[in-house]
Amino acid sequence: MAIHHETWAFVFGLLGNVISFMVFLAPLPTFYQIYKKKTAEGFQSLPYVVALFSSMLWIYYALVKKDATLLLITINSFGCVIETTYLVIFLVYAPSKSRLSTIKLLLLLNVFGFGAMLLSTLYFTTGSKRLTVIGWICLVFNISVFAAPLCILKRVIKTKSVEFMPFSLSFFLTVNAVMWFFYGLLLKDYYIALPNTLGFLFGIIQMVLYLIYRKAKPKTLEEPTKLQELNGHIIDVVKLGTMAPPSEPNQVTKSGAVTETGSNV
Repeated sequence: MAIHHETWAFVFGLLGNVISFMVFLAPLPTFYQIYKKKTAEGFQSLPYVVALFSSMLWIYYALVKKDATLLLITINSFGCVIETTYLVIFLVYAPSKSRLSTIKLLLLLNVFGFGAMLLSTLYFTTGSKRLTVIGWICLVFNISVFAAPLCILKRVIKTKSVEFMPFSLSFFLTVNAVMWFFYGLLLKDYYIALPNTLGFLFGIIQMVLYLIYRKAKPKTLEEPTKLQELNGHIIDVVKLGTMAPPSEPNQVTKSGAVTETGSNV
């Protein structure tokens, strides 16, 4: 029976890798557009900084746990590479102000934040306690990422417009959450399973709202929409969340609306 569970866990984890891989690549058209136009003005780097941090967290968790974590390491290693590539392109073509704020954010979250967490868990915890602490950090962080689209849901209800919440991305993020939920459940790893439960629920809510408002007449807001999305593509459990057509994630349109990207594990 244990072998049966491990086999199914591998299948779900493998499917999660495939879907997360595609979601990680979703912003490629955006960055090709940035490269062609030689400017990243109008885009924000926060989703990619958060996605990189999430991948770093899960790799550390997987290395400490050691047992049945290969699939976590593979997808999040790829996540680290692709998110770093996105950020390098962004930094090259971003306006000076955006470049400086991105560097500050990277230093704060990915260097000092991750470094402080790494050193504190290495020197102040041991054995199973270390794994528990890291697991809770991953769990809380990814719950906050999956909850980030709530502001977008509020905007959809208020404007009756789904232009910045495409159905296809919401669907794939929901399926991705299902894959990683069963992967965690079958391995009895609730640090992985629990955040993806919320990811599944929020994904279902997003798709239901899309079906409700897809033909509704949009309302015009007096105040322009501000960038509110925390995560821009799958934080996959284990990674990261955020929802617009892949070609223009988190870009401010002339009308003031904000397109949304998506988040993984």
